[in-house]
Amino acid sequence: MPTWIVGLASGVQSALLLALAAFAGAKLAGKVGLRAPALAELASGRAPWAALRPQCLPGLVGGVFAGVLLWGLIATAPQAAAPIHGATMPLAVRLLYGGVTEEVLVRWGLMSLLVWALWRVLRRDARGDTGTPGAGLVWIAIALSAVVFGLAHLPAAAGLAGPLAWPVVLHLTAANAAFGVIAGFLFWRYGLEAAIIAHLVAHLTLAAIVGR
Repeated sequence: MPTWIVGLASGVQSALLLALAAFAGAKLAGKVGLRAPALAELASGRAPWAALRPQCLPGLVGGVFAGVLLWGLIATAPQAAAPIHGATMPLAVRLLYGGVTEEVLVRWGLMSLLVWALWRVLRRDARGDTGTPGAGLVWIAIALSAVVFGLAHLPAAAGLAGPLAWPVVLHLTAANAAFGVIAGFLFWRYGLEAAIIAHLVAHLTLAAIVGR
């Protein structure tokens, strides 16, 4: 099959998944207390800066912490990290796809869906739609979406580095899942934009430390 057809099919698939995640988040996030304050202001025709400002510091702190954490995981398991570390995508791709697209897919779409679904199934009073999910339920959704986030990096990693040994699989999944917990917490407590900022800053921090 020609390469351009494979690329086109992959792009269409990614676009459909992104559209589905955006739709799921728009329909479900508000019902369970999750939000994207700056984007909501922008969609309403208002300036987003007032809603974005409170998210900048948490996103910055979370991103720097996550970048240092990821560097620490690489440093403590250099052999497991070597195949991936030597075949990373360009920084611009990591920032745009990782920082924005992955947050829409995993946090805005998947995590919102998980919180809503768990709330519908596990809440004690199933007769009404009032109230919001408790912290324990949200943490379950954060953990589940973080694991999915970690596993979702495996196909792309295999495409870059070839077949992955089990230590590499475990390292890659755990490292990305660790960041997924940080981003999920920021999304829950501050908003989607805080998770996006943290994702961008984490990539920048890691790039500054390792030099790529």
